[in-house]
Amino acid sequence: MSAGALGPPLAEPVVGRLAIVGIGLIGSSIARAARERGVAGRIVCIDRDPAVVERARALGLGDEQTLDVAQGVAEADLVILCVPVGACDAVGAQIGPCLKPGAILSDTGSVKASVIAQLKPHLRPDVHLVPAHPVAGTEYSGPDAGFATLFQRRWCILTPPEGTDEAAIGRVEAVWTAMGAEVERMSAEHHDLVLAITSHVPHLIAYNIVGTAADLETVTQSEVIKFSAGGFRDFTRIAASDPTMWRDVFLHNRPAVLEMLGRLNEDIAVLAKAIRWGDGDALFDLFTRTRAIRRGIISQGQETPEPDFGRRR
Repeated sequence: MSAGALGPPLAEPVVGRLAIVGIGLIGSSIARAARERGVAGRIVCIDRDPAVVERARALGLGDEQTLDVAQGVAEADLVILCVPVGACDAVGAQIGPCLKPGAILSDTGSVKASVIAQLKPHLRPDVHLVPAHPVAGTEYSGPDAGFATLFQRRWCILTPPEGTDEAAIGRVEAVWTAMGAEVERMSAEHHDLVLAITSHVPHLIAYNIVGTAADLETVTQSEVIKFSAGGFRDFTRIAASDPTMWRDVFLHNRPAVLEMLGRLNEDIAVLAKAIRWGDGDALFDLFTRTRAIRRGIISQGQETPEPDFGRRR
């Protein structure tokens, strides 16, 4: 993407000091977008992996790069955790005592109720928790994978617990808006149910189908891979996502995922019956409805009609 694609820098930073914990795809993209738009007066990039910190330094991500999470967050006005959902408890325990009064703690995980439950016990009353989920990403990971326009015209969902300071919520909303995202608020429980069907279950299906294809490889003498059509290639893109992140997603959103899997199993049974009994009308009606959903996603700017998911850059 060309420099300046997000627009000119803000007249005034939204926060004085921004600390980003975890410099993978999302963390490095936040660092790039925040720098391009002038979101923060100073950006600190934090990671526990020395190689990642060194790479972030080489790429010029942020103004400071450090392995020391406690020191990195100590004076931050806003801390954004870009770590696997299952790591939030341990990271919260590390940084909780170090956060300054009035600091805002946020995150980027795709499960919200569990994140709140993990982080809240570690925070003093004078620290504001404003969880967030940018609904954006690619199958790539690491500091080199990020780009400043990753969040442009994508949704970022905020799930602040009841009673959260409104000014703190507004500050987080302003940060994401400045980085090009569309922001919406909802409860953590509702978020987890919605994302279970729009993201989590599709990933589970992709992992399963690609795994089944891998098993069939020995039977078909490599023809599954050789003759992969677009549909299977799309599944392999999803199934190439970070395994640690997705393991944690399913473990920490079990109720919603299991609820949606139950509904999916019921619908698949109906579909199997239509195929068994040659009910072409039922199949045609289903495929017509699902095509309309795809067109709706494109019309709302959440996808493009181009191949490769519109992610060539």
